[in-house]
Amino acid sequence: MDKFFQDLYPEAGCDEAGRGCLAGPVFAAAVIFPPDYFNDKINDSKQLSEKKRFALREEIIRDAITYGVASCSNIEIDKINILNASILAMHRALEMLNPQPKFIIVDGNKFKPYQTIPYKTVVKGDSLYLSIAAASILAKTFRDEWITNASKEYPCYNWQKNKGYPTKDHRLAIRQYGVCPLHRLTYGPCQIDGELKFGE
Repeated sequence: MDKFFQDLYPEAGCDEAGRGCLAGPVFAAAVIFPPDYFNDKINDSKQLSEKKRFALREEIIRDAITYGVASCSNIEIDKINILNASILAMHRALEMLNPQPKFIIVDGNKFKPYQTIPYKTVVKGDSLYLSIAAASILAKTFRDEWITNASKEYPCYNWQKNKGYPTKDHRLAIRQYGVCPLHRLTYGPCQIDGELKFGE
């Protein structure tokens, strides 16, 4: 895995988590590592167990020069759509960095300029660049933590297990109980026969 995409330092890596979920916010993270830093345990969050992700989160927070974790709510997602909300969450995470980056690398193929800082989108960047992989771990763990806590208020959806994704049990629970205030109402699986059913 490469440390940097180019030579302009500091370079920040960005990624998001939760785009495909039916409920809760989309989370994003941005990370800047020291120029000589390397950690061979850091990888795309989807390739790691939950236990390893949370252990690495502590190492990333400890070792990064600066990092940011931010989100866009389900209400914002319904208002501006998930792509725009994901990019907005990344911008919010970037705003938290101190120092600010001179270059940004982003997982995927869609981004909008942040201030006037040059950037590059990288498909599968979370398996290619250390800072993007670290951002994927932060975004994933903070989002999983958020939805697991939310599941205590809405236990019928089994979010502590499915993390808000459109699994069979989650979709069946929506049919049985309707949606709750944390669901993304513009997502098709949240609608029953094209209509929204709200829980009691």
